Amino acid sequence: MSLLSPTKPESNPALGPAPGAASARTGESEEPAATPASPTPRLFAVLREDLAVVVTRDPSVRGRKEAILHPALTALWAHRVAHRMHGRGRRIPARLLARWARRVTAVEIHPGAVLGRRVFIDHGAGVVIGETAVVGDDVTMYHQVTLGAVGWWSDNKRPEGDRRHPVVGSGVILGANATVLGPVTVGDRAVIGAQALVNKNVPGGARVLAPTAVIKEPGRRPELMEDVFTVIASAGSW
Repeated sequence: MSLLSPTKPESNPALGPAPGAASARTGESEEPAATPASPTPRLFAVLREDLAVVVTRDPSVRGRKEAILHPALTALWAHRVAHRMHGRGRRIPARLLARWARRVTAVEIHPGAVLGRRVFIDHGAGVVIGETAVVGDDVTMYHQVTLGAVGWWSDNKRPEGDRRHPVVGSGVILGANATVLGPVTVGDRAVIGAQALVNKNVPGGARVLAPTAVIKEPGRRPELMEDVFTVIASAGSW
């Protein structure tokens, strides 16, 4: 499956839209726009981009040699190969490769899932991406992110070929333990905060933030954490 839109400039949506980026419009369709990944280039070109993204976005990595040891990179590279095998009808070998990647990295990506260019999975442990999920270009996701379905009791009733998993637009950030379920669309440059649960469409540029902790000091009433730092912290694992 190839997707048909140009790559957007990389930036951090938590810090605002990139110059020239269109803002989300209100009052339009309930289905938010999401920019799919760009057409699939040659495999080795994509693998080189994946390696460069680890160096760029992970401050703990000092260079390409060290980036090769990044745990989630192994899972991503294995998926790039497995997805091509899956698309050519070699479903069993593709499944075996995905199973191996899951065993050694704790990242489970179905070979049928479509991942765009320069996708960065930080840490990686516990990430699950379902068969019909589509992930755009320049997406960042942290550990324990799930792009899943709502359940077999609902999905078994869907017509053959219907999508069961999310479409994630370009430039999206998915914080640690974020869960996106069902055939929903997350618009371009949205931020899904840590531990947020999403089962409805998210407009482009929006922020979905889970409730933050409540501080209860001895002898005092509980106080909500309302300062800007706790809101920002919900956007990722930092």
